[in-house]
Amino acid sequence: MIADSVLDLIGHTPLLRLNHLDTGSCELLLKLENQNPGGSIKDRVALSMIEQAERSGRLLPGGTIIEATAGNTGLGLALIATQKGYPLILVVPDKMSQEKIFHLRALGVDVRLTRSDVTKGHPDYYQDYALRLAADIPGSFYIDQFSNLANPLVHATGTAVELWEQTEGHIDAIVVGVGSGGTLGGLQQFFHQHSPKTEFVLADPCGSILADVVEHGRYGEVGSWLVEGIGEDFVPPLADF
Repeated sequence: MIADSVLDLIGHTPLLRLNHLDTGSCELLLKLENQNPGGSIKDRVALSMIEQAERSGRLLPGGTIIEATAGNTGLGLALIATQKGYPLILVVPDKMSQEKIFHLRALGVDVRLTRSDVTKGHPDYYQDYALRLAADIPGSFYIDQFSNLANPLVHATGTAVELWEQTEGHIDAIVVGVGSGGTLGGLQQFFHQHSPKTEFVLADPCGSILADVVEHGRYGEVGSWLVEGIGEDFVPPLADF
């Protein structure tokens, strides 16, 4: 197949069976989202959110896209914004790897670094900072992946359907990490309808509050963690715990 655009290569990623690791009695499969052109599952989300904003008229030609991201959403947005000709401002915590920051700037992205030692509600928190920017820049569109319904929608109608077809509907459990909550929320929408016995397992870094919420129904003490893109100091509204 010859694609006419890099955007045509997003999604339809392969499923790999692990044959050389001890998985006990389980058949362990990996959904290789790193095969998306931007290198992660966030390409799906970025394309979905931008195209939904275009259809709704909230993002007009030449408008500036703004987003707060601590992980790969920024790379996905950079890929699509570059292809579509939109200026992009990304507000990122200062713990983001230098390699990703260099990559983003090489794509022409305006990267704004914020403090990673503050929490939601602080003016220097990356989401609060991005929201202020969007209010100050005329014609801009704040993506807001943490509340944007086009985020889980692409997983409910795309990622989940692929998994279902690739496994012929035989999935006992799905392991996910949560950043924005879109992957978990979207997959749950589909599987609760088509396979309600499928279990969901959260992979959460130490320092994040999400595991405490799932296991004990309470907010634990917020810590710090180095891994990018998963773990939170708040419960994302798109995640269905």
